[in-house]
Order: sequence, then C-alpha cells, then structure tokens
Amino acid sequence: MRLFIKQQVFSLNDKFSVKDENEADRFYVEGQFMALGKKLRVYTPNHQEVLYIEQQLWKLLPEYDLFSGEDKVATIKKEFDFFKNNYTIHGPDWNIEGSITAHDYVIKSQGKIIADINKKFLSWGDTYEIIIHDESQLHLLLGIVIVIDCVISASRTSNN
Repeated sequence: MRLFIKQQVFSLNDKFSVKDENEADRFYVEGQFMALGKKLRVYTPNHQEVLYIEQQLWKLLPEYDLFSGEDKVATIKKEFDFFKNNYTIHGPDWNIEGSITAHDYVIKSQGKIIADINKKFLSWGDTYEIIIHDESQLHLLLGIVIVIDCVISASRTSNN
C-alpha cells in the first residue's frame, strides 16, 4: 500500500489528509486547537477514529504516545544525538534506519522492512511517500510517520 503526506502539513489547527496514489483521501488527521502539546486524531473517510496521538509534556526531548481506542500501542521518543535524528519506538519491537530529516528512512521489525518512507516530488507538491509492507500494522505505522513529521516540523519552526 502506498500513502502520501504533503511535507510540512502541520498548520495552526493541524488538519490534513493522507492520500493514496490516485490522490484520493484515505485518512484525515485533526489536531486540537489551543491544546497543551500536540493531540492528533487519525480518522478514516467515514470519520471512524483509528488512532489518537498525544504529546507528553514536560519532557526534555519530544515524546508521543499512540493509542488505539483506550489501549496505548506505542511510545515514540526522540533521542539526544548531535549528529543524527534518532527515534526510539517503545511497544512493538521496531527500529528506524536512514535519514529521517530527508524523509528517506525505513521502519524494520526483526530486520525485515515493514515500511519505507521517501520524499517524492508529485503533482500536489513536495510530498513523502509511505510504502506499507505490513498492512496489519497500517494505522500504527502511519502514526509513527506523523509523529516524526510533527517533530521535524516543530524543530524547523523553532529554528527560524
């Protein structure tokens, strides 16, 4: 499965869609306006919530929890490193390899690639492509990519 997210989609109210290769909306992401920390909800086109993402406050480095219903399914933490943009995924036994800031990385489970994320230049602007190899983990993989983009966008904003 291929999905596409427009680069730096996060706006004041964090509302955007995730498209498929035919430019059809597959998911909608909505944030809470004026909330302390990021709070994002991922919905299907028929408005069924499939994932809730909440930023943990009072952390030195960004940390987000991902929920499916009432169950916390993962925590994504940005790690301190002068030379790399490292993230740790707690929950599933996954790791991230590649250049995160260039949107050119993979997510692996036990050495097997389960998602590829690559920057693309498509008709609807600078976009990154998410190739999901394990669709049983679609929502969680999408949530991880959204969190990483959120952290990158926030760091670009704070550096300007």
